[in-house]
Amino acid sequence: MLISHQCHCCYTLHITWIAKVKVNTQAVLKRAQHVQGQKTPKKQWQAAWLLKAVTCIDLTTLAGDDTPSNIHRLCLKAIQPVRYDLLKKMDMHDKGITTAAVCVYPSRVADAIKLLNAANSSLPVASVATGFPTGQTPLETRLQEVHMAVADGATEIDIVINRMLVLTGQWEALYDEICQFRQACSDAHMKTILAIGELGTFTNVYKASMVAMMAGSDFIKTSTGKEVVNATYPVAIVMMRAIRNYFLCTGHKVGFKPAGGIRTAQESLVWLTLIKEELGNDWLCPHLFRLGASSLLADIERQIYHYVTGQYAAYHELPMP
Repeated sequence: MLISHQCHCCYTLHITWIAKVKVNTQAVLKRAQHVQGQKTPKKQWQAAWLLKAVTCIDLTTLAGDDTPSNIHRLCLKAIQPVRYDLLKKMDMHDKGITTAAVCVYPSRVADAIKLLNAANSSLPVASVATGFPTGQTPLETRLQEVHMAVADGATEIDIVINRMLVLTGQWEALYDEICQFRQACSDAHMKTILAIGELGTFTNVYKASMVAMMAGSDFIKTSTGKEVVNATYPVAIVMMRAIRNYFLCTGHKVGFKPAGGIRTAQESLVWLTLIKEELGNDWLCPHLFRLGASSLLADIERQIYHYVTGQYAAYHELPMP
């Protein structure tokens, strides 16, 4: 039993219930160890799973030196994430394979929208907001950032929570803040970044996950990618169990997004396996599962190249964002 609590989930926050949640750390670690030791698919099955992973990637650039030309390349890569000739040899060239979205800073949303419109692409643009990555700006400023990103055309907003509210046990205040972000997002999907590396304990991660979902999050996301500890399997298990329990109590499905440090095709296979086992096949789609990554796609494309040709490509042979 990984999580011990009474099941009284609803859209109204139950502070006393949240306070009683406990997470069995040893059980979580044992489950994570088991997942990492499992065999992953090979040959054509591996290639199929890797293409599935591509369609779940939020192709991301969140760098201080981002420019319109960076965003241009990122969007083009998101529209055609795997070389056309490779897809053609797999008979997948006409299946509309793209990444799930591109993810950028609010100030770069307009650049992404302009390029995607010019390319006649309906690919979603996600924007980080609310004082990313630390969340240490005034609430009014964080809300304004959401409004501006949505006004510029972002249809997905990755918000960051105020970690201080978690660390000091101010669950009602956290709920109220996220509700305000939810309202500011309007029709845009809201992904709530917990920054798990700064929450201290698995129990805090579970509590923050539940509060975020109760406040209207469409996704809960592990990390900003800027913390020392980002997406790890033990923390993911805790978050997925929260999602599962929330679904069992409410009938509402919330998505999951690991982000930060996911760089290899092999890792993406482990994440897909974990999602399938913990949450089921319904979550194996971009609507409910995303991989936040910047360099992952390059390794996946390299592995697909190997599957098709029997050789590994030099990095200069595959177009990079």
